[in-house]
Amino acid sequence: MILIKLGGSIITNKQKPLTPNISAINKIAIQLKKIREPIIIVHGGGSFGHYWSVRYNMHTKPAKYSKKGVAIVKNSMIELNKIILDSFLKNKLNPYCLPPTDFMFGDKADTKKVKEILRIAKDGLVPVSYGDVLWHGQNKFYILSGDKIMEILAKVLKPRLVIFVLNVDGVYSDMKTKKLLYEIKSQKTTISKVGMDVTGGMTRKIKEATMISKVGVNVFLVNGNKPERIVNAIKGKKFEGTVFRG
Repeated sequence: MILIKLGGSIITNKQKPLTPNISAINKIAIQLKKIREPIIIVHGGGSFGHYWSVRYNMHTKPAKYSKKGVAIVKNSMIELNKIILDSFLKNKLNPYCLPPTDFMFGDKADTKKVKEILRIAKDGLVPVSYGDVLWHGQNKFYILSGDKIMEILAKVLKPRLVIFVLNVDGVYSDMKTKKLLYEIKSQKTTISKVGMDVTGGMTRKIKEATMISKVGVNVFLVNGNKPERIVNAIKGKKFEGTVFRG
């Protein structure tokens, strides 16, 4: 099974609130159709959920956030998810909407439910989950990022490969010269911290990719503007990007 995260930066225009990048989503869907093994998709919030969570000052730490904010974030993520499902259907993939509440209880994953996701994928559907705002209990809510969902699924399901699809080529050792790190084997690699967002931006992705690679899975960071790189990574062909060696 291949576990793929579609970053909010590639599926939306982060500079324009509530603006999907339809062209990028369709081009990615066309490439995903070429994959001949089960895939599970997770997507971020970009200029939908991320935009509103910033406006309402909501974070990954459980707290008593604005109820209006909770409602708006959740609604915007459903809206973005529907755009992706529609694109997948149009491109003859068979998406299966999977809100995180289907496998999360509070801030804990239900392992039995997580294992069901793989069975759904093996039955020929494409499970599609997403970052969201979740109820924690005791009048508290929290943001569950798509990156965190990737870590949860990877630890339980042990995919063959994990791919993060971004709007950059991978991890840069130097942001000014855009020098790409093609391979990362340990946490000791010096990595420039790049723009932070509500779920930690690239710094968070590096942290999650490192943690997932420790499970023994190779993690690829590829540019979604050149979605053929997703297929190349899966087929073991040479491609431009960063790999965290499992």
